[in-house]
Amino acid sequence: QVQLVESGGDLVQAGDSLRLSCAASGGTLQNHAMGWFRQAPGKKREFVATIGWNDSTYYSDSAQGRFTISRDNAKNTLYLQMNSLKPEDTAVYYCNTLSELYAWGQGTQVTVSS
Repeated sequence: QVQLVESGGDLVQAGDSLRLSCAASGGTLQNHAMGWFRQAPGKKREFVATIGWNDSTYYSDSAQGRFTISRDNAKNTLYLQMNSLKPEDTAVYYCNTLSELYAWGQGTQVTVSS
């Protein structure tokens, strides 16, 4: 059973940067298109970014140009570099396969103050 553990969230100011990590155990992420998702208070979970098995990437409109998704297959870890953070980026961030194959982890809280 694959477990996903997200980390790296913090309370930051607008304009700051953060790097989120998603470590997987019990299975490999290498063969999956992986994604980052987020859920803001009172809102549904939404897609943020994805990286394919061939390292192709795609971003939501809100993430495009500010966020970068990457993966380290040797470490079985997914990353999300977030720059120029905005208050509207405040949310709990989760990782999963793009098809949401695995159970959701606890996520990591990102709070951006204005």
